[in-house]
Amino acid sequence: MTTARNVRLDATTDDSSLTVETGTLALGAISDTRPREAPIAISVPNGTDPGKYEVEVELTYDYTYQYASGVSYDRENTVTADVNVEVTDDARFKIVDITTDAQVGDRGTLEATLKNIGATAAYDATVALESSSAGLALGQRASDAARVGSISPGETVTIPYDASFTPTAPTRQYAISGQVSFDTPDGIPHVDQGLSAGVTPLEEQTFELEDVESTLRVGEDGELTGTVVNTGPVAADNIVVQYAGSAGNIIPIEQSAAVGSLDAGESAAFTLPLSVGGEAESGLRTVDFAVQYRNDGGEARVYNEVAVNAEVAPERDSFSVAIENQTIEAGGSRTVAVTVTNNLGEPASDLEARLFANDPLETGDTDTGYVQSLDAGESTTMVFDLTTTGSATPGSTYPISLDFRYDDADGDSQLSDTYRVPINVTPSESGGLPLPVIFVAALVVGTIGLVVYRRRQ
Repeated sequence: MTTARNVRLDATTDDSSLTVETGTLALGAISDTRPREAPIAISVPNGTDPGKYEVEVELTYDYTYQYASGVSYDRENTVTADVNVEVTDDARFKIVDITTDAQVGDRGTLEATLKNIGATAAYDATVALESSSAGLALGQRASDAARVGSISPGETVTIPYDASFTPTAPTRQYAISGQVSFDTPDGIPHVDQGLSAGVTPLEEQTFELEDVESTLRVGEDGELTGTVVNTGPVAADNIVVQYAGSAGNIIPIEQSAAVGSLDAGESAAFTLPLSVGGEAESGLRTVDFAVQYRNDGGEARVYNEVAVNAEVAPERDSFSVAIENQTIEAGGSRTVAVTVTNNLGEPASDLEARLFANDPLETGDTDTGYVQSLDAGESTTMVFDLTTTGSATPGSTYPISLDFRYDDADGDSQLSDTYRVPINVTPSESGGLPLPVIFVAALVVGTIGLVVYRRRQ
């Protein structure tokens, strides 16, 4: 006996009920002590009657038929054999539909619809599915199994599985494989391992902020208003727009604004009050937001990839003051009408103004003003008394100062900065010389008289 070398196998069948899917198989060398197995793939169309069928197997090989004087003489030979194939009527299964409501970065339900395409029922069936990708998990792992009981021939069952996709999972089909373990009508355990399908997740839930307007100003409270849009792909409940910035000079007065539930494509307005610190820089700022919501299963989720550009206006005075007539006669007195405008952007109540002056200007009996309330942008006029002392020089300018104590919109007492306004001293209209001039003249005359007197002595 010699070794059969370069063994090739070809399988064919004359029966139209079967189709041999395997082409020529190269098996290499086979000896009497080293047999080989050759898997042959055969497809059985639906409707094929159970029973036994024949497949013809043809083996072609080389062998040494003679060895003499150190020379080997080889030949090629072909042998054939008939192989009996039995087609049974056991239950067989196919996934006819598979869907999921799970989104990228979230979890949901995967539903697989299974059909018994075999000729007999399956009893005590268990359907196990497995994901071939790290981006999709079934249950707590890559695989999960469900017990479904019995499945009759032609019957379909829909089986739910918990499914979750990672945040970095691309939107594409994910391969699902599986098997059905069951008992035949004779009580014999059997496994059908031919399940396969592909499932595509829904895209990640996203939101956008549009039409954002800013009333932010350095050193003041303000608001960001805009519209939050559910850009899909599904509805979201209990939507809340949250400030998510980390800049220390922007402080949220309220951390979030609730807008309710929105279907995909719907939008709603929101307002979020923010305070800008006095040390902040004015100009265009990028402000980070997050949108919190609940998915279809009532679970809380957060979408963080939201940012808007907001203009922060430069710092301004809380109040502006203006005096139409900024002159006073030397040695005279007058009432000064001061126009006060509220620049706070919110009402100011119990507004009390106080006037301060330094020599050669003095305040009179009326050095305070009061108004019960002054709305944002509203102006009022307060009247104060002002006089000049004898040291006031015509043509010179001297300052007067005002500050304001008030209650803000929250009822907290505040004290404003001090505002300085120039006052110009003009000559007296009475025709006499101003006191400083008279004093200097008298001093000069007295000095001259003293000199003349001493010379006469």
